[in-house]
Amino acid sequence: MDQDQQPASTSCSDQFDSDPSAFIDKMEVELVKLDQVDCPVTHRFTKGMYIREIFIPKGTLLTSMEHKTQHPFVVSQGCIAVVSQNEDRIVYTAPHTGITEPNTRRMLYAVEDTVWNTFHVTDKTDPDEISEEILNIGVNKLLDKNLPQLNKWRKNTIALQ
Repeated sequence: MDQDQQPASTSCSDQFDSDPSAFIDKMEVELVKLDQVDCPVTHRFTKGMYIREIFIPKGTLLTSMEHKTQHPFVVSQGCIAVVSQNEDRIVYTAPHTGITEPNTRRMLYAVEDTVWNTFHVTDKTDPDEISEEILNIGVNKLLDKNLPQLNKWRKNTIALQ
C-alpha cells in the first residue's frame, strides 16, 4: 500500500461514535473477566424517596445498568469520566448536579475517589424491588445476566472476592 493510500475501513473513533451502547457492551464483556472492585452502596429512604449512594475508588472502571426513569444525580465527591449515548463523553467534577434521562447507560472511570448519588421517587423501601422498578437489568445480550459479577447490587447476593 502506498503511503498516500488510506485503508478502506472506518476509524476506531467512528466505530465508537456510531454506537456507544455497543461499545459499552463490549467493554462490559472484558470487565467481568477482571478482579472486581468493591464499590460500597449506601441506601437511604425518606417519605416517597429512595437515595442511592455509591463510593467508586480512584482508578475504577465500571458500567451502570440502563435507567428506566428520569431522575437527578449528584457527584458529591471526586472526579469521574463518563461515556454514554445521552451524555457522549464528559468529565464530572464535584460538586456537580445533573439529570439522568431514561434509557441512559454509562461507562465510568473514577479519576479520583468519587461519590455518586441518585434520587428516585418511590414509596418502596427494598433496594432490590426499587432496582427492578427503575432499571432495565441485563440489557447486555453478550453476557449471561445471571453472572455473579453482574448481580452484586442485589442485597441477597454474595459478592465475589
